[in-house]
Amino acid sequence: MDITINASFLPQTDPDESLAFYRDVLGFEVRKDVGYGGMRWITVGPVDQPSTSIVLHPPAVDPGITDEERRTITEMMAKGTFAGIVLATKDVDSTFERLQASDADIVQEPTDQPYGIRDCAVRDPAGNLLRIQQS
Repeated sequence: MDITINASFLPQTDPDESLAFYRDVLGFEVRKDVGYGGMRWITVGPVDQPSTSIVLHPPAVDPGITDEERRTITEMMAKGTFAGIVLATKDVDSTFERLQASDADIVQEPTDQPYGIRDCAVRDPAGNLLRIQQS
């Protein structure tokens, strides 16, 4: 089998804030920015990885989700416990400095983890947890 990861999905509550964070702070390129039915989906990804993307989508848009489930998702997003992703960089310390200078919501400064990885953690504008590890 030859399977690769094409896209991951993260909810966003403010498309302009999310776009600014992923494009201007993390340096991702915008691949698609699509509006439909008063909502907006934005696809971003690392410039040097054209086949890997993150789709920033409106939360709880699945028509099968109940109003109660939608409220729960929104509450979990506000706490930063709904979604997350792990990114990698060659220099986690300078990446962290850039994040800190941007007023990103810092969760954890660069730390040498007991399992052998140096990483840091921030939340994006929607509250999604991003762990960034040294590669």
